[in-house]
Amino acid sequence: MTGNTTQERIKRLETHLKRENPVLAGCVQSFQRLDRIARKLGLMGSEDSYATQVSWWPVISVLGTFSAGKSTFMNQYVGQDLQRTGNQAVDDKFTVICYGTGAASTALPGLALDSDPRFPFYQISRDIERVAEGEGRRVDSYLQLKTVQAESLRGKIFIDSPGFDADQQRTSTLLITDHIIDLSDLVLVFFDARHPEPGAMADTLKHLVADTVRRPDATKFLYVLNQIDNTAREDNPEEVVAAWQRALAQHGLTAGRFYRIYARNSGTTIDNEQVRERLERKRDEDLDDIEARIHQVEVERAYRVVGVLEKTARHLRDVQVPRLSEARRQWRRRTAWLSAPVFSALIGLFLWWSISGGHWDGLYLTPFAELTVPLQIALVATVGLAAWLLHGKLRAIAGNSVLRGLQKDETLARDQAPLVRAFGWNLRAWWDSSASTTPRGWGRWRRRQLDSVLGEADGFVQALNDQYARPSGGEAE
Repeated sequence: MTGNTTQERIKRLETHLKRENPVLAGCVQSFQRLDRIARKLGLMGSEDSYATQVSWWPVISVLGTFSAGKSTFMNQYVGQDLQRTGNQAVDDKFTVICYGTGAASTALPGLALDSDPRFPFYQISRDIERVAEGEGRRVDSYLQLKTVQAESLRGKIFIDSPGFDADQQRTSTLLITDHIIDLSDLVLVFFDARHPEPGAMADTLKHLVADTVRRPDATKFLYVLNQIDNTAREDNPEEVVAAWQRALAQHGLTAGRFYRIYARNSGTTIDNEQVRERLERKRDEDLDDIEARIHQVEVERAYRVVGVLEKTARHLRDVQVPRLSEARRQWRRRTAWLSAPVFSALIGLFLWWSISGGHWDGLYLTPFAELTVPLQIALVATVGLAAWLLHGKLRAIAGNSVLRGLQKDETLARDQAPLVRAFGWNLRAWWDSSASTTPRGWGRWRRRQLDSVLGEADGFVQALNDQYARPSGGEAE
């Protein structure tokens, strides 16, 4: 029933995208083809889909430390007091903000996100449960959905995070943070200019700077020093900015834009007219640039979805299938290691019994020769069946030892659950010989299907290029 519900939701998503962006509607179909391949390999169940693991709407995430002005920025962008603001940790949940139909703002529980594949946290409770047992059922304590009728939100999804150092459930918070970083088209990383000692933010700088600057999509990160107006009365703003730039450089950020902003409706009074004008001019320039990047995410979203399709297909082909083949190779070796001494011992016992008992007449076993032909056939069949059953038992013992190794292998990261599932799927096929390293459900035909999906991804990129770029300046061909 769950699988049918997921497919119905994906079908509704495809119908919507056919009107909005036909290229992305084609991507939905390609994701479903990948689903069928993954299910044949045992990597996912009927209730899962790669299409539900990607956000189909443009996503802008707002990350940063406590009281860095994230919520103030969101309220200013939306034009309403949507998020609570303050110097303490006033919002302790990840808040997904999107366009709503009602005149007033509406707050919905995390379940609304966990159960809807159109949003970026679909089935996130299962991932939380894997890293923090018992926390998955408390998804409402981590997430909430807010809707508001604001034109600036139309066609986009914003994610406002709690203070990065806030949550006591650290592991789960970091998991969600990494999740939204991966699926976001734009990531705004906020720092508080009122705390001019960046060294105190070492953990934050590592996770939100050092761990991101080497990503292939590092250009989607914008680093924002917020509330710079508060430094004008007590400190030299240029010195504060320089201190933060040095701190970011120590963590690898030596290129790209570093924005300096504060709220346009800030109540801070700056006595020095020249300083005030300089800060306002810089603030307006940087806010305009940030908002221009936000408006651009519609285009970036389309390429990001196609990129996820290609990345998923390549990962399945180049990482998961080889890792599954290696698991089967280990299974074959361990089966041989178990079978060789066991069957050698049994053969040795038989030879000792037959030779010491004088049951050989040349090359013939005298007890065997005295039996009728039907009994001889029955005896051979019984011995063969016993040997096959014993081999199956040894094969299962060897396979379960490999399975336990996969369950304990933390280096597999997010591949662990699907690989454990897929290898268990291989173990349940009693007719499938462990001598083969080819995973169950894999072969030339499946490989051609996967290569076809990769070819479709290239075609989607070209189709998007035709929409947004035309070097010749002429009409589309």
